[in-house]
Amino acid sequence: SSCDPALRPIIRRRARSLPTSPERRKRAAVQCQVPGCQSRMHRVRFADALGLELTEVKVFQTGEDPSIPLHVLSRLSINSDLWCSSSDLEFTMQCFVPDFQQPADCMDFSSRLQEQQVCLERVTSSDLGLSGTIQVRNVAFEKQVSVRYTFNQWESLHEVCAHWHSSIPEKNGQGQVDVFTFFLPVPPFLLQLCSVVQFAARYQVNGREYWDNNRGKNYSLTCRTHPLKMPRECEESWIHFI
Repeated sequence: SSCDPALRPIIRRRARSLPTSPERRKRAAVQCQVPGCQSRMHRVRFADALGLELTEVKVFQTGEDPSIPLHVLSRLSINSDLWCSSSDLEFTMQCFVPDFQQPADCMDFSSRLQEQQVCLERVTSSDLGLSGTIQVRNVAFEKQVSVRYTFNQWESLHEVCAHWHSSIPEKNGQGQVDVFTFFLPVPPFLLQLCSVVQFAARYQVNGREYWDNNRGKNYSLTCRTHPLKMPRECEESWIHFI
């Protein structure tokens, strides 16, 4: 009733055609010694899906060293280096680091937001690009927030739209603030030391336009080496990741 192909007869025919050693043929020819029993002794052999042998006996002479594969030797060498290192494994990676203090951590953040109507809150870097949040004063319901950025000192520029995330009350309690999120994709070839990304936030509402360009200096991030520490418990998972 099953539609699966019958594989067992094929495997049997392939297995029987394999040559056997004289010793195995001798063992296979030994009959059971129990009176009235005409069956042969039970045998156990290991074979793959095609019936090929999975075991092989190798006899080493005195002074003969076994041959160890190169990939096994390299793995043993890596594990030895990691084991002899410090308690925490430390690596370095390249990423964009802000050349400015995160605006949300500055004492004048609220006053800058009141003055400019828009202010960058904070920005973070990853291997895919830059992510950040922007706060704008809720002047009107219809509004548009975007980020204009460049990789080559404004010889060419790009612009992405930010998306509404949430609404929170202002710290002074006089109004409401909308929080927008944005993402700037960074091509992998730009992750080189000393590469610079510059950007500014734009806020359009009620037919007017407001900017936050870090008081005329623009927000900039420079690609630098960043140390990354990993606990020793993660040693094996890091090797598999590599």
